[in-house]
Order: sequence, then C-alpha cells, then structure tokens
Amino acid sequence: MFTKILIANRGEIACRVIATAKKMGIATVAVYSEADKEARHVQLADESVLLGPAPSRESYLVADKIIAAAKATGAQAIHPGYGFLSENEAFAKRCEDEGIAFIGPKAHSIAAMGDKIASKKLAIAAKVNTIPGWNDAIESAERAVEIAKDIGYPVMIKASAGGGGKGLRVAFNDKEALEGFTACQNEARNSFGDDRIFIEKFVEQPRHIEIQVVGDSQGNVIYLNERECSIQRRHQKVIEEAPSAFISEATRKAMGEQAVALAKAVQYQSAGTVEFVVGKDQDFYFLEMNTRLQVEHPVTECITGLDLVELMIRVAAGEKLPLTQAEVKRDGWAMECRINAEDPFRNFLPSTGRLVRFAPPEQTMFQGNTDALYGVRVDTGVVDGGEIPMFYDSMIAKLIVHGKDRNDAIAKMREALNGFVIRGISSNIPFQAALLAHPKFVSGDFNTGFIAENYADGFHAEDVPHDDPNFLVALAAFVRRKSRERAAGISGQLPGYGVKVGHDFGVVTLDAAGKHGYSEVHVVEELGQIGVAMVTVDGTRYAISSPSRLNDVCITGICNGQPFTAQVERGTPRNPLALVVQNNGTKVEAMVVSPRMAELHKLMPFKAPPDMSKFVLSPMPGLLVEVAVQPGQAVQAGERVAVIEAMKMENVLFAAHDGVVKSISAEKGASLTVDQIIVEFV
Repeated sequence: MFTKILIANRGEIACRVIATAKKMGIATVAVYSEADKEARHVQLADESVLLGPAPSRESYLVADKIIAAAKATGAQAIHPGYGFLSENEAFAKRCEDEGIAFIGPKAHSIAAMGDKIASKKLAIAAKVNTIPGWNDAIESAERAVEIAKDIGYPVMIKASAGGGGKGLRVAFNDKEALEGFTACQNEARNSFGDDRIFIEKFVEQPRHIEIQVVGDSQGNVIYLNERECSIQRRHQKVIEEAPSAFISEATRKAMGEQAVALAKAVQYQSAGTVEFVVGKDQDFYFLEMNTRLQVEHPVTECITGLDLVELMIRVAAGEKLPLTQAEVKRDGWAMECRINAEDPFRNFLPSTGRLVRFAPPEQTMFQGNTDALYGVRVDTGVVDGGEIPMFYDSMIAKLIVHGKDRNDAIAKMREALNGFVIRGISSNIPFQAALLAHPKFVSGDFNTGFIAENYADGFHAEDVPHDDPNFLVALAAFVRRKSRERAAGISGQLPGYGVKVGHDFGVVTLDAAGKHGYSEVHVVEELGQIGVAMVTVDGTRYAISSPSRLNDVCITGICNGQPFTAQVERGTPRNPLALVVQNNGTKVEAMVVSPRMAELHKLMPFKAPPDMSKFVLSPMPGLLVEVAVQPGQAVQAGERVAVIEAMKMENVLFAAHDGVVKSISAEKGASLTVDQIIVEFV
C-alpha cells in the first residue's frame, strides 16, 4: 500500500480523497493555484505545492508541474479526482512512465473509453446498445448541419473529450446546429484542449441512468447498481439518486451486465461509470463512459456501504476487489443535491465572491466513512469566510442524504436544505427546494427534460410556493417578540421610555416578487417556559417552541407538534428593521411592528425601480470575451450582443428589444462586475 499520494485536483473532490487517505493512514499532498492558497484542501493535506497562477491551464492542467510535485514530495501515486487531467490519456501514461501509480484506469482504457467516438465504436463491437449518429470527428460547422439533417432533428452535438455539461448542445434546427457546433468547439478547446466534435440522435423524453463499475488488475469487474441522474439543467446534473425508481430488476441487471462487458473489453481497472439513456419503455442505449470517479459517487456509497475512493486506491496498489457481484448490496435510498454558486432568480448566472457565512447542516455521515446509515453528509471544498473564485466550476458543496426509502430521503433532504446557511454569494438552494417539492418529482414522473419543461421561462419566486406562508409570519413574530422581551429586561431604562413588549403586532411582509402583505398577529408567552409561545396569525394558531438563541441564523424547533428548521436574520440593505425568514426554499422579508405602524405603512407610496431597459448589463462577474455590436448599429430583439466567460462556461447576452447602439462601455478582455454596463442603446 502507498504511504503518500498526491491529489491533482482542488475543491470538494480533493477534500474527499484526503478524507479516505487519512482513514487508510496514507499521507497526502495537495497542489494549488495562487487563487487557492487559502483553500480547504490545502489546509487538510499533510503537504502542499504551489502550481502556478489561477487559470487552470497554467496550474491544474499542467502535467509537468504535477509530476514534479509528486517527485519532490515523494508521493508514490496520484489521484486525479474528476475534471482537469482525470481523463487525460497522456497524463495517465506519463505517470506510468515516471513510475508513479495513477489512481484510475490504465492509459489504454482512458484512450478507448474516454474518447466518446472511440468508445461508441467499441460499444458496438461489444454488442452494447448504441444510439444512431455520426461517430467520426466533424471538420466544420457547415458539415455538422448536413450531418444533423441526415440523422434528423433533434440532434446532440458533443465534444469528444467533453464532460460536466461542457462542449454539449442540443439542436432542433439548422441555425442551432451551426451555432452549437461553434460553441461546443470553443468550450471543448478551452476546457479540455481537444475540439473534436461528433453528433448523435437526441432521444426525446429520455432518462439518464448510469451504472457504477469497478475493476481490478486481476480481471474482475463488478457493477454497483445504478444512479438516476435525469434531473438536469442544460445537461448539468442537479439532483442524483440511487437507486432509480424507474427501472425494473430485469433492466437493472441487463444494464449492469452490459456495463461490465464494456469494461472488460478494455481491461478496465479502477472505478468508472457507464452512462445510458433510457427510453419510456426501458429501452436503453450506451451514452458514454466516464473513466474516473463521478461527482455523484456518494449516493452509491450510501446504498452499498462501500468507499469508492478506497477501492480506487486499493486497486491501483494491485489489490484484488474485496467482494463479488453477489455480495453487492442495495440498502435504502440516497440523494445528492449539488449546491452551486449561482443565482437561480437571475437565470442561474454564476455568483462569485466571499462566503460571508457558510454553515452546512449537521452531519451524521462523513466523507470516507460508509458505516453510518440513514443520515446527512456534506462534501465541500470551502470554509466559512472562504472565496469562490471565478476561474473554476460553480459547485461549492454536495449535500447527500440516506433514507429508508425515497420519501424518507426527500424529507431528509428538504430539512437539510432548510438548515444550509450560505451568505455573501447566491446559491441554488431555493431551486433545489422547489424541485424536491414538485409533485412530479415526488411521484418519480420525470425525465431529462423535466426542468426545461417545468421552468421554461426561468425560475421565479412564485415557483417556490410555501404550503403554509402564515408560518413564516408566525416565526418572524415569535423571534421579534423574544427580542423585545430581552430588550425589556435591560436594566437602567428611563422611566416612561422603557421597551414595552406587548402582545399585538402588525407584520408587513415583502416577498421575493416585491409584493407587500399585511397580517394581524397576537403573541402569548407560555408563562415560566423559555422559548415557548402561542402565535395567532389572522386567526390561525401556531404553538411554537424553540431552543435556538436570538443570534442563531438557523432556527430549529416544534410548531404545532411538527419539527421545523428555518433561517431568520435581522436586516437587509434596503430595510434594516426587517427580519428575513427562509423555509422550504421560500424567503420573505417581515417587519414586525405595532398595529398602528402597519396601518401607516399601507399609506406609503410605491417607489418604482429605475428603468434600465436601454442598457445591456453584465449579469455576473466574468471576462468579456466578445462584443458583437458597434456604435450606430441597428440591433433586433434576440440578436447576439456580447459573450461573457465565467466558471469555464460561455454566456451569450442577447438584445431584449429592437434598438440602435449608442455606446460601448466595456471592451473585449475586460473583467466585469455584476450589473456593469456593457452596451447602451439610444
């Protein structure tokens, strides 16, 4: 067994590998860029080596620097994590040539299966079901359109070396095929250094189900059940679960056996994933093979009780798999939510900056520990006060739950999301909460088009309706009443000017859509009991008890006999008197005031926001890579105006209305801030 390994990655996956290495008694070496010098994975590792500047092409993608770091620190093996060099055949071969164990498959397996064109041909030879398509690299966008028309729309345009949603587009017509080919090439070239593109038929209403396989150097290969990954947004997975509620035992067995056959065909060693697209009648087709550890591997760990990172390390050290196919178990139900640094209310645009507050829910399962069953686990690479840089992907944490069954897992996940405190940047937690509450998700009636179909116009505040909005009002009044009670007990108050607690309040709420609401609230303390009160909101009674302190952001307790978790904070930039209450993805601002103040508030005039319709603003921090218009140019609605690159993705800005360009306020290559003006129209 190795005594020291180097992790050629960053973020949560680097921390994940370190956790298992420590459990196994193996020393670890972290590598980092200048942007990550204070990162969590650097703090957790036994040693660390600086690679270079922030851009990944100058740090995490430079194989020479990583090999040099391994040699300098005496690391006998390198774990690549996922992304970066994890599926780079040349890097794996270089490790082998340098006498350093690559904790992943052999270079020949990566070459065969990491390349999507070659892997599809191999799958056909191995008699694995495949999708119709053009399996050779396409030389031009015009040729791509011809091929797409021959196959028949819709088609999927994919980068051969792509992954993680990058270098992938779906086209429904010639225009989309032409533009999609160019965008895929650019993203693939920037992210993977390989711009080969191929095209295949897009199966409509598909399920995305993948099989986890593990092989050793003795020729043994087993499959560890499946993962349901159909909840996707723009081909990026959002919620993953294991097992799948959709497929039958017969389909599970058939998919698993095909996945194993494919892995054996390339003498696969280590953990890998065979992805399938599954039709409504459970017909399944090979999609691709990821020759690395998957982001969503924890859900498989939960239901099987296996540590996949440990299996990878042991196989790389030459050990035989410790179990047979018959010994693979499937216990309970696991789900994973990817917590991303993005604003779901602004079309999921990246959100970078400092984590003013980062407090995940309490964990009962931990990285590298698969003994604990039915609980909560958080895999993350950030810490409270840390920085979310613009140079890497947007995922800041993975929230994993393990329940007795699917309904139990959903309930656990909703409660865990309620207790996940993130401040300073925006996150997709409200969106995750909305998905988990959606009737079709709860019933299991979904496919990969679920998000596009149900949120076609984007995600808005009204998409997260609370099943009892008066509870949020009651909780605000409960917290405010406790605050006034404490203030009333402060000694030395001037006679006649002391704080009076009172029982009657008016609560003025402002929801995320900008609408005011008014409620009459009555609060009665339970005498002799701390943290207990009866709150009546417009005639509805809420018996609330909570052990939480007034300065706690996360409030837990019991309401009408049911446990709850919510977040309550004082003040907003526009209203320091408000309490911000969040629960089940819904957020409201609530001012708890006297009944008279509530009456007067109704008379306040509405202040309209400024008209910014004549401007194109940067919706996120990022690099301005293209300005597609010039002063004096007439532009039609929907026409391309600018392109911003952030977190390794290109974001195209389009004109919202017809107009004439008055001026360009930012030049190509500029680093933009949120809401910075790029173009002004007459």
